[in-house]
Amino acid sequence: MLFAGSDDGVYRIADVREPGESSAEKVLDAERVYRLYQSDTVDGLFATAESGLYYSPDGSEWTPLALPEAKVYAVTAAPSGDRFYAGTRPARVFAAEFDDGVPTDERDWSEVPGFSELRERADWGIPRHDGVSQVRSLRTHSDAPDRIVAGVEVGGVHVSDDRGETWTDRRIDGFDAPHTDDIHHVALADAETLVASTGSGLYRSTDVGRTWERLDDDHRQRYFREAFVRDGVVYAGGAPASSASWEDDADHALFESRDGEKLDRVSSPTPEAVALGWCETDGDVLTATHRGRLLRRGADGWRAVGTVPTPGSVRGRYLPLSWAEP
Repeated sequence: MLFAGSDDGVYRIADVREPGESSAEKVLDAERVYRLYQSDTVDGLFATAESGLYYSPDGSEWTPLALPEAKVYAVTAAPSGDRFYAGTRPARVFAAEFDDGVPTDERDWSEVPGFSELRERADWGIPRHDGVSQVRSLRTHSDAPDRIVAGVEVGGVHVSDDRGETWTDRRIDGFDAPHTDDIHHVALADAETLVASTGSGLYRSTDVGRTWERLDDDHRQRYFREAFVRDGVVYAGGAPASSASWEDDADHALFESRDGEKLDRVSSPTPEAVALGWCETDGDVLTATHRGRLLRRGADGWRAVGTVPTPGSVRGRYLPLSWAEP
């Protein structure tokens, strides 16, 4: 079953295998949803939103998980399953132990001290974000059990190899691009390979951010919200600029990159829309565009297979996807 975050909560969507209309049932009423997350070690589904962090064991019944900050933008679990991390606006990272169940009390969460020290000495945020930054992405991998990768908008990529005690700045620099520290998402292909979606390009690192290569050379679409990696292929949707312009300038593109090569523009059934959220099911890749159209990548290319309700403003929209078996 497909779950999709949208402007007003989380929807459960059926019938996304073939072209046609899909059936969407709202299962969580929340403010704008930014991430849907499933852990390999903890059953259930997590949703991060403008209104906080939520958990559901089955996708039907949801529980709000209180944190010291109200706006939660990212969540991940340690590979061991004994600890959860959450990223917020303003840019803070909190940790909670997972002992007898999900941490439902605000007092269960404590700020990761190494990240707070990093924030205090950094110059994060820009005027259009009211001078406030946010942790947009938190990632872990089982092959590096103590590592956390954080993506900050605006603030760059940062890596900890000791469960958050200390952090290293893995900035994307050396490119003719003004917003490489505007991190919208970080995908992990493996423990060492990162793909960072930014306001000025899509970047790949094979050494945990020590060095970076740009994947979107020679394309007009330089603004990326999220990328997805499966079997060595990078999938992404690009736009000429930020979401405030998406309806006025509809020269958007769907991209794929294979074996570390530069992005190739591929045919899309909805070239006027930006691909935002991603997941996979039955060997196929699914994406949701900013207009709420669901696309599915099969052996013969991309096809439209359904819709996600999008009742809010396009500006700032994220449409995360997650596939969970009932």
